[in-house]
Amino acid sequence: MSLFCRHNRFTADCQICSKGTVLDPDRSATRRRSGGSGQSARRRASGEKAPAAPAFSGPHVATPVHVDDEGMRSLVRLERVPGGVRLGRWRGSALVPEAPVLAAGELLDLVERSGEALQARDAAKLTGALQTEPADGGDGGSGVSRGRSGDFKEELRVEPLDDGAVRVARWVQRPAVGWELQDAPPMLPAQRYAEALADALRRGALAAGDRQPS
Repeated sequence: MSLFCRHNRFTADCQICSKGTVLDPDRSATRRRSGGSGQSARRRASGEKAPAAPAFSGPHVATPVHVDDEGMRSLVRLERVPGGVRLGRWRGSALVPEAPVLAAGELLDLVERSGEALQARDAAKLTGALQTEPADGGDGGSGVSRGRSGDFKEELRVEPLDDGAVRVARWVQRPAVGWELQDAPPMLPAQRYAEALADALRRGALAAGDRQPS
């Protein structure tokens, strides 16, 4: 390519003679735009979703892996997260967006091993709750820790279910609606878990005999 074009200009400065060549500024800009968006365009055309960011996972203790009726493998983790403690079910690297349900003995085992994951003062609160003695005539109802969520009353509950399982979940009381289950992994200070565990042991929803054999 010659330095001067047939219009006696520098070829790079001539809009006519540089058009469609490597000197064409419009062509370079188009190439940059298409190069950066090609992968996104292909993803949109195929209907493929962008990969989800992995959920945060902190130091934790976990139950054994369980396989459900659909062949899905999962486990429940008690883990240290910013601002407190989270109890949640995991499938692979994905946190299941549900309040966890697990065997009562597995919950007590996680609490006993909490010192492997939590700060010492938080682990002490949880393990201290395990020393709670059952009350005479315990009704077997849910263990509850009461708090507030904004202007609403809120509870962390350890709820007995069928076949020796328990659900650990937050409930919020809303005006004109009543108590609503917050179907998500609870994430609260260790003290709230300790209160709910102690109340569950006091009422008989959990029992020392539920503990996993060591």
